[in-house]
Amino acid sequence: MASVDGELSRRLGLADSVVIGLGAMVGAGIFAALAPAAAAAGSWLLVALAVAAVVAYCNATSSARLAARYPVSGGTYVYGRERLGRLWGYLAGWGFVAGKTASCAAMALTVGSYAWPEQAHAVAVGAVVAITAINYTGVQKSAFATRVLVGVVLAVLAAVIVIGLLGTHSAASALPDRIGPRDVLTAAGLLFFAFAGYARIATLGEEVLEPQRTIPRAIMLALALALAIYTLVAVATLSVLGSAGLAAATDPLARMVSAAGVPAAAPVVRIGAVLAAAGSLLALILGVSRTVLAMARDRYLPGALAAVHPRFGVPHRAELVVGAIVAAVAALFDVRAAIGFSSFTVLFYYLIANISAATLTAEENRPPRWIPVVGAVGCVVVAFALPLGSVLAGLGALALGAALYALGERYR
Repeated sequence: MASVDGELSRRLGLADSVVIGLGAMVGAGIFAALAPAAAAAGSWLLVALAVAAVVAYCNATSSARLAARYPVSGGTYVYGRERLGRLWGYLAGWGFVAGKTASCAAMALTVGSYAWPEQAHAVAVGAVVAITAINYTGVQKSAFATRVLVGVVLAVLAAVIVIGLLGTHSAASALPDRIGPRDVLTAAGLLFFAFAGYARIATLGEEVLEPQRTIPRAIMLALALALAIYTLVAVATLSVLGSAGLAAATDPLARMVSAAGVPAAAPVVRIGAVLAAAGSLLALILGVSRTVLAMARDRYLPGALAAVHPRFGVPHRAELVVGAIVAAVAALFDVRAAIGFSSFTVLFYYLIANISAATLTAEENRPPRWIPVVGAVGCVVVAFALPLGSVLAGLGALALGAALYALGERYR
């Protein structure tokens, strides 16, 4: 189905929407954020996971209500603009694009690290090129590819959970018990990086069938499934490796199945890690390009990026530009630095989402009053508990975005 008058085609149902959100979360959470979060929280990792889940639930509920009200591409960029004003919408979009570009690079580097550690950056760039090509040919193909990847990854994770829970636990060791509340919040911020994938569903609002009904259901289903998976994998991994072993591992799930007494499963887990990160990268690039599309339509980014391909019905120029930037970042930076930066800027994005949701009226199906309040406070507290370098880099990126907005308004 081709696009009409520059609009995207509605092709995605509930199952495809859930799979795209789940695909964006599972790869990031299990294979990228678990180990650094354990290094921060130690044996309190599950408490940090619970904190991240509460913040994510509030953010997801606020986003779902807003997405039903504004079922177009752009996510919180649109919600902030419509509810709070152009500046806040622009800053949300800027933070999303900046943070999720870092997330895309982190996922590409995860593919490289598991597939060919000695050439991780080169493999990462190749993965970005391949996935950009898939997205370019249409969102239905992207959804199909994500469904296949998520199915394989869930099968691998199910095996990991069974091996971890039933295997030997004699190698488990704990970090020294010097964990404080700030450490738990730092870990929650890193784990929030893993939960943010449901935003992909909202940013695809213009391509979802029956968006007022489908988007809220898809967001909550994807979040619930991701939380269940994270909890089971975290429990299994802590049981086998302990907090110290988990914190020290660059490939914790592969090490876990070996330590649990099934080393033959380690190569399968590595393949699963590559597929999970690839699925996450596919969904992330899909979401970032749609936010770029929305901002280009409003001339906050070059108007040429608002073009929609007449045959494939996708924002092809935005996808190519996003792919090129992600490839460059993946060639130059590492995984862990990207996670903290991404978490800070995306938490700012959801701060605006919660404030926007608080302005909804009863007739507009607003969420319970406490949800956007807890969500907004949680975003601020968890964001500023992240490592100082991540906080400073995030604030710098947002300041740059504000300066560019002011410059654009001057010449608008």
